[in-house]
Amino acid sequence: MYVAELWRYPVKSMRGERLERAQLHEDGIHGDRLVHVEDAGGLVTARTRPRLLDLSATLGPGDAALVDERPWWDETVTHQVRAAAGADAMLVPHSGAERFDILPLLVATDGAIAAFGQDGRRLRPNLVIGGVPGLMERGWEGKRLVIGDLVIFLHSLRGRCIVTTYDPDSLVQDVEVLRDIHRRFDGTLALNSAVLAPGVIRVGDRVHVLDGPVEDPHGR
Repeated sequence: MYVAELWRYPVKSMRGERLERAQLHEDGIHGDRLVHVEDAGGLVTARTRPRLLDLSATLGPGDAALVDERPWWDETVTHQVRAAAGADAMLVPHSGAERFDILPLLVATDGAIAAFGQDGRRLRPNLVIGGVPGLMERGWEGKRLVIGDLVIFLHSLRGRCIVTTYDPDSLVQDVEVLRDIHRRFDGTLALNSAVLAPGVIRVGDRVHVLDGPVEDPHGR
C-alpha cells in the first residue's frame, strides 16, 4: 500500500489543494482548516451553504490562507464569502482542535472510493491510501497506519453528510449519492483519524497497517 493522494483545506468548507508532500502534526496536516466561516448564528459550513464549495483555498506565503489566490482578509474575498454564505458571513481564523468536525484527519482508500463509484473529492479526505483491496478500510477501526516515522490512529468510520451530494466541479446536487451511501455502506465511508507520531509524508510513500491495541489520544 502507498500514499496515493494528499489534500489540505486551509479554509473549512472550501475546495482544498492537492499536495505532493505534507508535514503532519498532532493537529493534522500543517495548514489545514486555519480559517472558517461564521455569521451571527455561529459556524457556517457547506452543509447549509454549498456555494462555499465553489471557492478555492490554498496555503500562501507565511502560512496565510488564500481564497482564489487572495489573502482571506481581502475585501474581495469578503464579498465572495458573503455572496456564497449570506450578507453577515465573515471569515474567522481558528487554531483550536475543535475546528475539525471529529478528528484532525480523514483517511480514505482507493478500494472504497472505487466501490463508492463517485469522485473521491466528494468525501473530502486528507489522505487517500492506494493499493487497498475493496472495502478493506471497513476493518481498520482501532488500527494504526505507519508511514515512515509517522503513525496515524484509525479511530472510526466517518458518517457521511449532505456535502457528498454536490459535484465538486459543477456543484450540481444529486441526493441519490447520499442515499446510496446509506444503502450500501451504512452511511459511512473513510476513517476519522488522529496523529500519534508526527512526521513528513509524500505521495508514493509505503504504508503499513498494524493491528493491536492502541490508546486513543482523544479519549474517545
